[in-house]
Amino acid sequence: MQEKKSLFHGRASFILFLCQVITALEVPLDLPQPPTITHQSPKNYIVDPRENIVIQCEAKGKPPPTFSWTRNGTHFDIDKDPLVTMKPNSGTLEINIMNGGRAEAYEGEYQCTTSNDRGTAVSNNIVIRQSRSPLWTKEKIEPIVIQHGLPLVLPCRPPKGLPPPIVFWMDNSFQRLPQNERVSQGLNGDLFFSNVQPEDSRDFYICYARFNLTQTIHQKQPISLKVLSMDSMNETIAANLSDTELYGGDPAGERRPSLLVPKGATSNKTVLRGDVLLLECIAEGLPTPDIRWSKEGAELPSDRVFYENYNKTLKIIDVSEADSGKYKCTAKNILGSTHHIITVIVKAAPYWITAPRNLVLSPGEDGTLICRANGNPTPTTTWLINGVPIESAPPDPSRRVDGDTVIFTKVPERASAVFQCNSSNQYGYLLANAFVNVLAEPPRILSSKKVYKVIANRAALLHCPFFGSPIPQIEWFKGTQASILRGNGYVFHDNGTLEVPVAQKDSSGTYTCVARNKLGTDQRTIELEVKDPTMIMTPPEYKVVQRHGNASFECKVKHDPTLVPVISWLKDSGDLPVDERVTIHKERLTIRNVTDKDEGTYTCVANTTLDSVSASAVLTVVDRPNPPFDLELTDRLDRSVQLSWVPGDDNNSPITNFIVEYEDAMHEPGVWHLQTTVGGTQTTSTLDLSPYVGYSFRVIAVNEIGRSSPSESSEQYMTKAAEPDKNPSGVKGIGTEPDNLVITWETLKGFFCNGPGLQYKVSWRQKDIDDEWTSVTVANVSKYIVSGTPTFVPYEIKVQALNDLGYAPEPKVVIGHSGEDLPMVAPNSVEVEVINTTLAKVQWDPVPLTTVRGHLQGYRVYYWKSHNRTNRHRRHMEKRMLTFAGNRTHGMIPGLEPNTHYVLNVRVVNGKGEGPSSVNKFFETPEGVPSAPSFLDIVDRTIDSLTLAWHPPAHPNGILTHYTLKYQSINNTHELGPPVEILVPANESNIILKNLNQGTRYKFYFYAHTAVGPGSQITQEAITAMDEGKMAMASQQVDIATQGWFIGLMCAVALLILVLLIVCFIKRNKGGKYPVKEKEDAHADPEIQPMKEDDGTFGEYSDAEDHKPLKKGSRTPSDRTVKKEDSDDSLVDYGEGVNGQFNEDGSFIGQYSGKKEKEPVEGNESSEAPSPINAMNSFV
Repeated sequence: MQEKKSLFHGRASFILFLCQVITALEVPLDLPQPPTITHQSPKNYIVDPRENIVIQCEAKGKPPPTFSWTRNGTHFDIDKDPLVTMKPNSGTLEINIMNGGRAEAYEGEYQCTTSNDRGTAVSNNIVIRQSRSPLWTKEKIEPIVIQHGLPLVLPCRPPKGLPPPIVFWMDNSFQRLPQNERVSQGLNGDLFFSNVQPEDSRDFYICYARFNLTQTIHQKQPISLKVLSMDSMNETIAANLSDTELYGGDPAGERRPSLLVPKGATSNKTVLRGDVLLLECIAEGLPTPDIRWSKEGAELPSDRVFYENYNKTLKIIDVSEADSGKYKCTAKNILGSTHHIITVIVKAAPYWITAPRNLVLSPGEDGTLICRANGNPTPTTTWLINGVPIESAPPDPSRRVDGDTVIFTKVPERASAVFQCNSSNQYGYLLANAFVNVLAEPPRILSSKKVYKVIANRAALLHCPFFGSPIPQIEWFKGTQASILRGNGYVFHDNGTLEVPVAQKDSSGTYTCVARNKLGTDQRTIELEVKDPTMIMTPPEYKVVQRHGNASFECKVKHDPTLVPVISWLKDSGDLPVDERVTIHKERLTIRNVTDKDEGTYTCVANTTLDSVSASAVLTVVDRPNPPFDLELTDRLDRSVQLSWVPGDDNNSPITNFIVEYEDAMHEPGVWHLQTTVGGTQTTSTLDLSPYVGYSFRVIAVNEIGRSSPSESSEQYMTKAAEPDKNPSGVKGIGTEPDNLVITWETLKGFFCNGPGLQYKVSWRQKDIDDEWTSVTVANVSKYIVSGTPTFVPYEIKVQALNDLGYAPEPKVVIGHSGEDLPMVAPNSVEVEVINTTLAKVQWDPVPLTTVRGHLQGYRVYYWKSHNRTNRHRRHMEKRMLTFAGNRTHGMIPGLEPNTHYVLNVRVVNGKGEGPSSVNKFFETPEGVPSAPSFLDIVDRTIDSLTLAWHPPAHPNGILTHYTLKYQSINNTHELGPPVEILVPANESNIILKNLNQGTRYKFYFYAHTAVGPGSQITQEAITAMDEGKMAMASQQVDIATQGWFIGLMCAVALLILVLLIVCFIKRNKGGKYPVKEKEDAHADPEIQPMKEDDGTFGEYSDAEDHKPLKKGSRTPSDRTVKKEDSDDSLVDYGEGVNGQFNEDGSFIGQYSGKKEKEPVEGNESSEAPSPINAMNSFV
């Protein structure tokens, strides 16, 4: 047994099973054995008089036992009573009440006796009583009239039925009467009022008694109750009643508590062990007292104590001796307290310590029967043998009685009998049958199960139930080699069960159970299969889903391949609701269109025949809050009010803030405005108000999901009128004509009127001229025109609001001006300085401010083309305009074209418009370098010549003097040959280059010249034609290419070249260098690197820089940008016009020069790395 303890821990789940198996040796039914009662009716049996009476008594034995009954201690001869029958092969009696019998005639105490040749067993004494549901005795109940605030008890006193009835109070509409801390029903059925209130008045207080067994309900006569206030009480007494008819005639005021139940300071309560303890305290008082419970010297058992009937009843279930003691109930209100002490005494009917068990002995063996019980008071124990007191039985030297034990020594073969143990005290009795069966039987194994399956890491129980007399010895073997098990991780139980505490895969196999005694041997072979446990690999996860969204839970299961799991889903430990929105597909549970009722805990359960695993996740449904309600206005003042509300349900997302809005029903009905925003924990807000507004308020709750719907509107609150608090804003004085002043303002909204009769007092005076204000009061308009004013003079203006109750505060003074007129004079001394080919500077003298006659907005420069040297027949171009804000005297004109004549004039600008223009000023821009030729094409090619054609530059920017053509040959390794330079007259448009090498690639660089210098270049590449004779000769020699070795060699070379090209491409993308690039770095473009000193040739050809010029240096950058040293003017000198953008102060934010020409893209031009195809051509 010590080995058991050390080998196995935590086997609590099997204890109950094992205890049940080893307590007694079960005798197979095919062997002789005394009777055993298997079923009997309860000791106290209350029967329904409308149904037949069935008294049960079932037993087993070999040979089958016979049955007989006693009634009230004497033999009950069932053959003499035609209404009583006994079931065949049973002792159960059926008394046929339905055929004229009366149940009360069969009341009494019955006992069943069952016998065979090996002994006699007896049942408990079964007391039969008829159920009774008597009516209330008739009584006259006078109406009760009672003073408000007094205590009251309405008696029920239900009839004593069998079993006792369930009592409740209702009105004449069969509605249960409401109960609370003030009004409640006591354990005896009476209705207690701690203090009566006017709402307790009613004509029908009816007490009902429900008898469940007979399914009947009886009612008491209704009680009428009228509760009077002091005034109505005096009137009632004077009119109808005498003082003696009033229930409690004195007026009731507030008073300290006193107890209605129980009476006195102390009381006693006796309860039986295992029963339910009910303690009650009901108090009266005004205000209604609270009830609290405590136990002297101990804590109340939190796991077994319950407070019912609004704390007036203390309930303790499964009472034990530890619940004895003094319990204190305290009733308390603001005026005082009272208490009562209940002493609880726990008694106990007899209960088993050790109940006797059936005993199987082999002839000559020893044994004992033990019958041990306890109770309070201590029970007495008596023994019977075959239903006869053991003292009256024939003496037997093989047995001896020692108190609660019968001792057997060397029992003879015919000593079988049934022993009865009776333990009793004043609260009840226990009666147990236990037989002694003397048998001589060889072992037999009773189980036929051959295969046990168990989950790994769990205990495996291999059962081997057996029988034999004497009791056999059990041995276990494992495997085909029949090795006996001695321990080593096994536990051997007395009932034959072999336990493997922690089964592993290697625990699987064949086990053999062998039972032996002196009469023989028996054995069984059992297979144990250990399976992998079922595991949930992907459990469902906690979900927060917005209402009307979708929720999905996943549950992936891993299991033993020989087991088939069944996956099911539960909600809140119950079945999933039947709803088409809830679908299960494979391992996924989906809930569509989620609602509040879908909230809860969802559990995935994976069941196999051997194990079950589960995992749960909570679904929380969130949504916008429900709208607040019960809006209430308090603390109403002229300029403020307090608003309170009750928050709606936050729908599982805490409310972060409340938005308070108001409606002005007088001025803007139906339009809601923001009043204020408060925190989510606030439910009140003091709101600032304006006079003369009909306020209604509503509240909107906000959480992370969104806003609630608005609450219902509050009641309307109209504030008193007052003078305006503010003046109109946006006051301006601007003349629309040279002789007027238009005063405008933004009118006050109705909300800010503060009262009826809103008007405006408009005042003005000429600044620094007039001392007195001129004023006029106008209706609720937004404009007033003052006529006959001087042109563009300053005025002081103010606009003041007023209504029927007075004026607003003194308004602020603003400055306005009367109307403007066109400027009178033009700017003088206009000069132009040409900075470069595209930029000029203009300057002028400012006009006198008195001649502007308005707000000076700036100066405008108009300029346009006149003609240029290369195209004198063109018509004048359209005018362009630049505006220079403020009182400027110079500006820059960008974006001019080189070699062009321009005309320019300047005008001053005010709010009315432009003044007269200055005298036209003529200037011209110098020549510049030309743009690249429009195109360069190869129009013809032979084996030794190429014909090139081109078109002049789109922007010559002067007179073309000539063209420069440079070209170089390119060999198969992409090296450049020596350059050749040709000067071409400006009037030519094509050229033939002769004496070129056949089949050779050439690269060309072509650009135009003006007197200023060369322009941008254009490039092109071309290849001369191949000689046809050589091509034919090559075709005749092609047979070598058909040879296998040559084809293989070429493929290998091609593959090697392809690999090298891929490596070069990768290096180039990463910023590395490949051979051509390295050569380019070593021999830079001839445009930016001098020629070699030895031979004057160019460096190697670079295909990545096609647009660089061949010679170093140029008078003008190829992108036509102007260098910084060309002009020292700041960008602020540039004006606003069609060629650029400028700020109001004239600062330039656009492009400095004119539009850059887009260079043409030639089809034959390429800047990419050499292709693999070209590389292969070099080998042919």
